[in-house]
Amino acid sequence: MKRIFTALLGLGLAFSVGVFAADDLSVDAAKDKIAKALGIDRSQIRPSPVSGWYEVQHEHDFAYVSSDGKYLLQGDLVNMDTGERITEERRRADRLAALKQLGPDNLIEFAPPPPMAAKYVITVFTDLDCPYCRKLHSQIAEYNAKGIAVRYAFFPRHGIGSPTYYQAISVWCADNRQQALTRAKLGDSTPPRKCENPVDKEYKLALDLGLNGTPGIILPDGTLYGGYAPPDELLAILTKSEADDKAVAAAAAKTKG
Repeated sequence: MKRIFTALLGLGLAFSVGVFAADDLSVDAAKDKIAKALGIDRSQIRPSPVSGWYEVQHEHDFAYVSSDGKYLLQGDLVNMDTGERITEERRRADRLAALKQLGPDNLIEFAPPPPMAAKYVITVFTDLDCPYCRKLHSQIAEYNAKGIAVRYAFFPRHGIGSPTYYQAISVWCADNRQQALTRAKLGDSTPPRKCENPVDKEYKLALDLGLNGTPGIILPDGTLYGGYAPPDELLAILTKSEADDKAVAAAAAKTKG
């Protein structure tokens, strides 16, 4: 994953010298100074729950900066009273926003057959040659039977220009993408085809989100789960994640009340 401090160091050393003198900066003044020092837009800076610290977002990475500009803290912020994982919630929301921007029309979906409705929709970044990706897809009917819809995005692990990359394009350009993807997962080559496709965009997004292996599963709440999970286990993970989110939300609401 590209870490934010690496990106910031590339902007020069102005950030690290502590150019802020005022102790009682207004939010606008602090954001202006941080934005100028780091060479980023004000929209990438927001007050954090910790007094005197600001959250900075660079692409899909997060860190915290002291209002005087002297300190950069990279790590996860957690509310000890409620259990709210503040930084991880930011990451989850960011992943969901990225998927929304990508759009469901750029994914290949395997959903429960009617009249059954999907209770959970997951996005799986997949490689056509990955053994555990193939194992997951071999059980696609079982996932669907448990109310889990699977949306596939391509993440050819060997990169743009690799044989798997071109195979992914051929799958996308096939007349029936679902059938072509299933055949490819079984090791059958799809006849080479070219068309406008989202493979490059999906590959780059996977890298930006910090995926370093496949399958990479993004849960409905934006949580990134790395690796294969059999149908029963994945359902348990989804159920627990949903319950945990409700519990944290209730605790936060109680604290605010």
